[in-house]
Amino acid sequence: MPAMALLGKVNRLLIVRDSDHGMYLDGGPLGEILLPTREVPADLEQGEELDVFVSRDSEDRIVATVTRPFAQVGEFAGLRVTATHERIGAFLDWGMAKELLLPWAEQPHRVAVGDIALVYIVIDPRSNRIIATGRTQRFLKKSRPKYAPGEAVTLLIQDRSPLGYNAIVDQQYRGLLLARELPRPIAIGESHPGFIQDVRPDGQLTLSLQASGYQRVGGLSEQILAALQETGGRLPLGDQSSPDEIRAVLGTSKKAFKQALGSLYRQRLIEIEPQSVRLL
Repeated sequence: MPAMALLGKVNRLLIVRDSDHGMYLDGGPLGEILLPTREVPADLEQGEELDVFVSRDSEDRIVATVTRPFAQVGEFAGLRVTATHERIGAFLDWGMAKELLLPWAEQPHRVAVGDIALVYIVIDPRSNRIIATGRTQRFLKKSRPKYAPGEAVTLLIQDRSPLGYNAIVDQQYRGLLLARELPRPIAIGESHPGFIQDVRPDGQLTLSLQASGYQRVGGLSEQILAALQETGGRLPLGDQSSPDEIRAVLGTSKKAFKQALGSLYRQRLIEIEPQSVRLL
C-alpha cells in the first residue's frame, strides 16, 4: 500500500523514478513528489526510502526537501519575524528557503520585524497552504494533565504573566513558570528543560526550570565539584557572593547554591569561605 505523504510533515517516502530534475517520490494521494537534484543525497537509488519534509515551493507545487524546518505542522514554535507585508501579514524564519506566512488575521497582537512570534503551524483550510497562527490557545489540550511533581518536561516560553511566564509544556499543555523560580533571565519563544512543581486541583500546572529538593541539590553538587576540578580546586563563589555572581557562573539561585554547598560540606568534600569554595 503506498505511503500517504502529509503536507508540512517529515515523511518516509519511496523513490519511484529518476529524472533530469531530480528524483520522484511516491506521495500516495498527493501523487509523485519531486526531490530536486540539488537535494538528492549521493548514492541514492530508485527503490530506496528517504525521510523528507513535504511542503510547497514558490510556485505552489508540492515538493520534497531533506532540509528540516525548526517546527512542522502540528507543533508550537518561537520564530523570528523577518519581514512584513501591509496586506498579507508577517513572514517568519522557520529554517526553510521559503519563509512561513503569519497572516494579520492570525495575530492576536501585531508583530514587527525582529520580534519572536510564538505560533502554531497549521494547514490553512481555505488555501491548503502551510501557515502559522498566533492564536495558539485553541490548540492546547484541555484535559487534565497526568504529571507528577518533579517530573521532567520541555517548556516553550509563551508570554509574560503577572506572576512570571506562561509556558507550553511538552507541546501540549499550558503552565505557569513562577518568576521566583527563575535562576536566569528568559525570553519569549525560548525552549528550556523544566520540571513540574505542582499540579493544582483544577489541573493547572506550576513549573520550574530547576529540579526540586534532593534532585536539584544532587545535580548542582556535581556541577560545583566539576567546576572546582576545572579551576584547580578553588571556585570564586562563597557564602557572601551575590545572587547575580552565582547565577552568572552556575546558572542557579543563591538558595539552591547554598543548599548544595551544605550538602558537600557535610560530606567533608569542601571548605566554605566568605568569597570562595575550596576543594578538600
